[in-house]
Amino acid sequence: MTKTILITGASGGIGRATVDLFAKKNWRVIGVDRAPFGEGPALSSVEGFPANGLFIQSDISHPEDIAAIFEKTRKFTTSLDALVNNAAMQIAKPLIETTVEEWDAVMAANLRSVFLGVKLAHPLLSADGGGAIVNVSSVHAIQTSANIAAYAASKGGLLALTRAMAIEFAPDNIRVNAILPGAVDTPMLRAGLNRDHVSGATMDERLDNLARKTVSGKVGHPAEIAHAIYFLADNEQSSFMTGQALVVDGGATARLSTE
Repeated sequence: MTKTILITGASGGIGRATVDLFAKKNWRVIGVDRAPFGEGPALSSVEGFPANGLFIQSDISHPEDIAAIFEKTRKFTTSLDALVNNAAMQIAKPLIETTVEEWDAVMAANLRSVFLGVKLAHPLLSADGGGAIVNVSSVHAIQTSANIAAYAASKGGLLALTRAMAIEFAPDNIRVNAILPGAVDTPMLRAGLNRDHVSGATMDERLDNLARKTVSGKVGHPAEIAHAIYFLADNEQSSFMTGQALVVDGGATARLSTE
């Protein structure tokens, strides 16, 4: 039987790669993003999205939008096999310069949206005997740096929420795990490199210097994270995993910062 998954942040780097992978694995994909799925503003918001799926252009940071997303989802399917909470925003600036509005915007997009979305997804996930939730956190949940406090706090909160949900949803046979990507070449990463924590006159130089900081000597690709998400979402591969944090960072957090 064909499985169905809902992926937020579907138009971004990791989200788009995840949509592509699950579609190739013959899952029906529901994608959600505030941006169009097409590559440019002239394209339709559904152009390029899997033909048997559903793309919903909406902003998960607004509670009323989340309610509308799941209303459309319930019209499309009676159950979900997996939910990937991938959508996020990042504010890269010193904590003392971060406004209340910016802090709240990050928490609404990265943390509150998961709380609200999971409540609405729960009946769909439990409808056919259970499913899986994959929360896309970040290595910033366990190791962070300067000028990214709001993002780090939201991702740390998401990791704690993952554990809490895993405990509460276990009786419903819903597994909940988090994936913690490190440096992955996405638009968000490139934008964040402008906060000058990595040297280099050009973006390519900054990416190269960032790669040298990892044990593997490279920056990750969105498809590599998508495969890790697939592992956590697929009950045949990770049926005995719940409440866990899977770090995929090229070994960046394995090395002492004093080395």
